Amino acid sequence: MQDFLKWTLDTIRKDDSMMSWMEEKRFEWVPLASAMLKKIMQAQSVILVTDMQREWFCEYILKSINKSNNNRPLLPFLSLKSLFPNFESIKTKEDIELLENMLAHAFPNGYNFFYIGKGNDSRMQIAKRSDDSFMWVLDEQLQNSFYLSSNDDLLDIKLIQLFRLLDKSIDAVLFAEVSLGNA
Repeated sequence: MQDFLKWTLDTIRKDDSMMSWMEEKRFEWVPLASAMLKKIMQAQSVILVTDMQREWFCEYILKSINKSNNNRPLLPFLSLKSLFPNFESIKTKEDIELLENMLAHAFPNGYNFFYIGKGNDSRMQIAKRSDDSFMWVLDEQLQNSFYLSSNDDLLDIKLIQLFRLLDKSIDAVLFAEVSLGNA
């Protein structure tokens, strides 16, 4: 079984989509992805939240994560929008607490937010409340989040590359190719 950090570097280098930009960022990526992968292995659900500009990416993830040719168990990835269509009405701390209460009842094994978008977006406040959220944040350096720039001409490509890396990481963990112990 290979160490997750080494496996990540090897996977980045083998990728045909010119993912060399991730080589330096792998030290930022591995602890965050490792924590997320451990939660998936503990049967926790993943609730996707994006800013409005990245809603297309939420749909992309939802359509890609459980493709029939993945040859793995189906994974509980859902969008917050599908679980609570009125989530745009959440404005206060109390609103967020009511949502969290509903989600705790709906997901007794636990859940984890996966946020992709700008740091100043109101939707991020939902995911930001939990220290366990997996966040890809644009234009703001936050602790326990993966930083990206919205001014990057290749941002959409990088988002897809990151998802591909996450998807491959899920396979590697599910099929015991890597160890998350030291990551």
